[in-house]
Amino acid sequence: MAVGGAAAQAQEPAVVAPSTTPVVGELQVSPKLQLHAKIDDNGISSFLVADKIESDKNGLVILTGGAEVRRIDSVVKGDHIDYQRSTGAVRVRGNGLIMRDGNIVRGPSFDYNIDHETGKVEFPTFMLGATGGTGKGSEGEIFSRSEMQLTDATYSGCPCPDPAWYIEAPKVDFHIDKNEGVAHNGVLYFKGIPLLASPYLSFPLRQERKSGFLLPTYGGSSSGGYEVTLPYYFNLAPNYDLTVTPRYMSKRGLQLGAEFRYLGSDYKGQVTGTYLNDDPLAKQNRWMYWWQHQQTFGNGFYANVDVSAVSDDNYFRDFSVIGLNQATTNYLPRVATLGWSGAKYWTASLQAYTYQTLQDTSDGAAYLAPPYDKLPELFVRGARYDWGGFDVASNNTVTRFVSPLYTGNLQQFQAYNGVHILPNGTRFASYNTVSYPIVRAGWYVIPKVGVHLSQYNTDWFGRGQTLLDLPVGIQPGSTQSRVVPIASIDSGMTFERNTTFFGKDAIQTLEPRIYYLRVPYRDQSQIPVYDTGLATFNFAQAFDENLFSGGWDRIADANQVTLGLTSRWLDQSSGFERLSLSVAQRIYFADQHVTLPGINPRMNKTSDYLVGASAALTDTLKTRFDAQFNPQNNQRNRMTASLRWQPKRLATLAAAYRYARDPSQLANPLIVNTPGYVNNSTEQVSLTAQWPITRKLFAVGRLDYSLQDKRSTQTIFGFEYKGDCCWTARVVYQRYAVSLQQTNSAVFFQLELRGLGSLGTDPINLLSRSITGYQNITPPIPNKTTFERYE
Repeated sequence: MAVGGAAAQAQEPAVVAPSTTPVVGELQVSPKLQLHAKIDDNGISSFLVADKIESDKNGLVILTGGAEVRRIDSVVKGDHIDYQRSTGAVRVRGNGLIMRDGNIVRGPSFDYNIDHETGKVEFPTFMLGATGGTGKGSEGEIFSRSEMQLTDATYSGCPCPDPAWYIEAPKVDFHIDKNEGVAHNGVLYFKGIPLLASPYLSFPLRQERKSGFLLPTYGGSSSGGYEVTLPYYFNLAPNYDLTVTPRYMSKRGLQLGAEFRYLGSDYKGQVTGTYLNDDPLAKQNRWMYWWQHQQTFGNGFYANVDVSAVSDDNYFRDFSVIGLNQATTNYLPRVATLGWSGAKYWTASLQAYTYQTLQDTSDGAAYLAPPYDKLPELFVRGARYDWGGFDVASNNTVTRFVSPLYTGNLQQFQAYNGVHILPNGTRFASYNTVSYPIVRAGWYVIPKVGVHLSQYNTDWFGRGQTLLDLPVGIQPGSTQSRVVPIASIDSGMTFERNTTFFGKDAIQTLEPRIYYLRVPYRDQSQIPVYDTGLATFNFAQAFDENLFSGGWDRIADANQVTLGLTSRWLDQSSGFERLSLSVAQRIYFADQHVTLPGINPRMNKTSDYLVGASAALTDTLKTRFDAQFNPQNNQRNRMTASLRWQPKRLATLAAAYRYARDPSQLANPLIVNTPGYVNNSTEQVSLTAQWPITRKLFAVGRLDYSLQDKRSTQTIFGFEYKGDCCWTARVVYQRYAVSLQQTNSAVFFQLELRGLGSLGTDPINLLSRSITGYQNITPPIPNKTTFERYE
């Protein structure tokens, strides 16, 4: 809503492509149905309909009783019509109507020129075809097909008999082609209560982009205090726009934000940024920027950029208003990619990775070692499938790793300031494989062989410059090489039988799978670890070639077989999966030798058990369970369980439980006896709900509780009220942890006026992300076409 002489109310959907660019896969209106922008008046035929038609010698046609003057571009109706054919003048008396492009104006009498599309209407009422917006006035003056002014006017974009909101003003101008209405000295009413008054109120007539102020938002948080924003939207062109957002926070002052979006036939992107001068609480300037860009150049070349940065470690903890995701961000990526996929069997990319590491500044927080920067990484892949029955692939990378230095001013981390704690280096890696899939009805066998070649050129730093000792036997500047052959056989079968499931016809499957892996031992203790970690043991990883994830700094020696068994119950008529049960385990034929630094090798002859189950017991009740159990000590190492009940639309209850043992315990169970050991296991319960209290009132909520820390990590609670027509109110409270000791709270209040916009902070993204199965209680108003009304 534009106020105080500002331009116009803005609508801000996604940027659309220029009209010359077709949207693939989207239905298009036939050009034959498009309205004619300009028609020669001399070539237009007029059709006259009435109970009685008379004419005089001056060319005046008098129509009485059910009178109509029809043309290809407009319709005029009334009880009595005087039509001057030579000038196009029309005088209507009794039940008058004008229809143009789906827009309808009614009045007891009016004078109108059907050729010039101008006229005056007494006590008009009107309806806009695009959105169903309606209004009335004491007098209306029509200046052209797209320009009209009402006196003593009332307007509402709510297509209901009794609109919840409306605008009243002595004068209201309608600029239909510009998608703008302007109320002079107007007042916005909601349920008869004035909400906003201004000498200049601008509002949209259709759900299209236009420049102007967006409705202000109100809210508050414990870190920023009460806040208000008043965004201004610039519709700069059909394919790019700009939103500038001043945001006042009672505790921190005025922050200026901006978002620029652009779109072309071969590129798209957006730039977002904020700036707060001299934050009184932090005693410094606070800022953030984020640039995303995607582009194609032709001949298979493309580029992507994703760069972000903030002024300090606590930026998202102090300014996040969308909750847990940003508030717990530790690493901000900066990635630039130049890629090529122009050949049938080959692809390539050149990437640069850097990260900004945000430290936890609370007391007792540990130092977060920054990930390695990759400056740059070259990747080349070749693959050909079904080449005489063989699948051949070659993956090749060259990466320069640079360990970032800590340059912050946090006192507790000054021991790391400017000190190399990890080496730099260059890694050359090539993994080449050949497989021969044999796939038949009910079974498959896939033998596969490969060889991994790698070389490391490492820049080790002297003991006086590092917090970590050099590995034994390593000499500064040394080179390490490695050749590792890898062989595997993957096989499986599927058996089926007819059965029943809770009295309904079903098909049960039995799907055994056997995966054998052989990788000889190669000493890798002198190779640095840049981007490799221990992979999470799950059903996907159990049938993988390497128990380490990330890069290839460690390739595990293996002489092992993985056994898996899955059984499913499928609805016989639809194929819908009602129940699935899975179990898997590895059997080791040799001891483990390759490990990560500081991690003891595995000594067991068998792995943990993996068990999983998912069930759709009814069409509304679903549950899932996954767990990793250690058969040696009968302990669980990981477990997730979830339950979801959705009996009807806008009604969902869900619960989830998650447990993960500290990875250091998995690698070394005796570490729990080490003095000063900190248990980093996680155990959390989550409850979410969207539930109707009455036909119009809905409750929403989420609770995340850490059983390990004995505290709530996030709480969301609120209500949504769906009005009779065209309005929805929401109030949502959120409290979330931003560090080990600090929490933040925020309040969202929104009054959504359909057809106009919303007042307050929009919590929909928060609710959609946080509430399992959340559905918006307010469906969008569908756009109407000019062909929906026929007169």
